[in-house]
Amino acid sequence: MNKYYRLFLFVFLLICCRPLSLMATIDTTKHYIVYKFDIKEVIAPPILHTAQSAFRAADSARADIILIHMNTYGGMVDIADSLRTKVLTSQIPVYVFIDNNAASAGALISIASDKIFMRRGANIGAATVVDQTGDVVPDKYQSYMRSMMRSTAEATGRDPDIAQAMVDPSIYIPGVIDSGKVLTFTTSEAILHGFSDGEAENISEVLELAGIKSYEIIEHQLTSTDRIIRFLISPMISGLLIMIIVGGIYFELQTPGIGFPIAASIIAALLYFAPLYIEGIAQNWEILLFVIGVLLVGIELFAIPGFGVTGIAGVIAIVVSLALSMVDNQGFSYEGVPAGEIAQAFFIVIIASFSSLILSFYTGRKLFTTTRFGELALDVIQNKDDGYTSADVQLRDLIGKEGVAATILRPGGTVEIDDEHYDAIAQTSYIDKGTKVVVVKYENMQIIVRKK
Repeated sequence: MNKYYRLFLFVFLLICCRPLSLMATIDTTKHYIVYKFDIKEVIAPPILHTAQSAFRAADSARADIILIHMNTYGGMVDIADSLRTKVLTSQIPVYVFIDNNAASAGALISIASDKIFMRRGANIGAATVVDQTGDVVPDKYQSYMRSMMRSTAEATGRDPDIAQAMVDPSIYIPGVIDSGKVLTFTTSEAILHGFSDGEAENISEVLELAGIKSYEIIEHQLTSTDRIIRFLISPMISGLLIMIIVGGIYFELQTPGIGFPIAASIIAALLYFAPLYIEGIAQNWEILLFVIGVLLVGIELFAIPGFGVTGIAGVIAIVVSLALSMVDNQGFSYEGVPAGEIAQAFFIVIIASFSSLILSFYTGRKLFTTTRFGELALDVIQNKDDGYTSADVQLRDLIGKEGVAATILRPGGTVEIDDEHYDAIAQTSYIDKGTKVVVVKYENMQIIVRKK
C-alpha cells in the first residue's frame, strides 16, 4: 500500500508541477501580458541573478507568458541546472526564442521551456560537458548531463533520446544522428523532430506563431541593486575582492593595532559573500568556514609563535570557502557540478591570493624604505636651543649592535638593546620573540634588524 501511495504522490506532483504550462491553451481573444528578458551571454552567476529577478517581476506583473530571448554558447552547468529548474517549475508558461545559438547549457534551458521558436540559421544542441580548455570531461559528468537532458525532455513532451544525443556521441538514432557525432539541430531539423515550434525572425512573429493576437510586452529592466549584484558576482570583480581581502589581512599583520587594512578586508569580504549569499550560491557553512579560517590564522599569528598546523589549516579553510562560495551547490552536495567549474573557482582564488600577496609584499617594502613621501612630513626647523632634541644620532649609533627581539616582528615590532627598547623593522619581514638580532641599518627614523 505504501508503494502505491508513493507512486500516486509522485504522479500527482509531476502533474501539478506545471499546471499552466502543460494544460493552458491560447485564447485568441485574450489580451496577453508577455514578460521578456534576455540570455545573450555566458551562462554564469550574473545570468542566474537576472533570471531570478525576471521571474519574480513577471509574477508581480501577473504576466501570462515569460519569453526568453536567447543567444548563448552555454556556460556553467550548475547555473544552467538552476535555470532549468526555474523554468520547469514556473507557474507561468515559458517560451524561448533562439536568436542564433542555444548551445550546451543554452540547449538544456531551452528544452525545459514550453515552446521553442528559432530564427532561420539558428542552432540548438552540442550539450557535451567540457572543461575550460574545451576538453571533454569524464563520463561521470556526462552521465549527469545526459540524465538532465532526458528528464527535461520527458517533462516537456520532447524526445528524450534526441535530447540525450545532444550530449552523448555514442547515441545512434536512424534518420536523425549517426553514431560518433554529438547532435546539433538547425532550425528546420529542430522543427521536423519536435524540438522547435516554428521559425520566426522577431518577437512579433514568435507571438503570431503562438496564436497570440493581442499582447503587451514588458521588457525586463535591471534595477540599480540588480546591476550592483551582477557586477559584484562577476568572476573578475570576485577576483579583485579576493585580492583586497588577502592584501588587507597581510598589511594588518604588518602594522600594530587595528586600522584601515583590516577594515578594507572586512568590507571586501562582505561585498564578496553578500551577493553570492543573496543569490543562493554561497551556503551558510561556506561563509562560516571563512570566518573559522580567519580566526585560525589570527590565533596562529598572535597566540602561537611561528607558523604551523593551525595557520596552515586557517589558510586552507579561507581558500576553500572563497572557492566553493562561487559554485552553485546545494548544501554539502556537489552532485552534477563539473570538476572543471570547481577547479576554475579554486584557480581564481589561488591566483588572486598569490597576486595579492606578491603585490602587498612589494608595496610594503616600498612603503617601509622609500623617501618619496617625505614631503608629507613637517618641514619646520626644531633648534636645540629651543628645547628640541633628536634621537637620530643615537639610533645611527646602534648600527652593528646586537640585541633581542622583545616582541614578534611582522616586520614591525620592538627590540631590546643594552637594556633599552627600540621600535624596529625586520629585514626578513618576520622574526620570533626572543630571537637574537643585529642592527644592520637606519632608515626613515627606524632601525632595521635581522636575525643574528
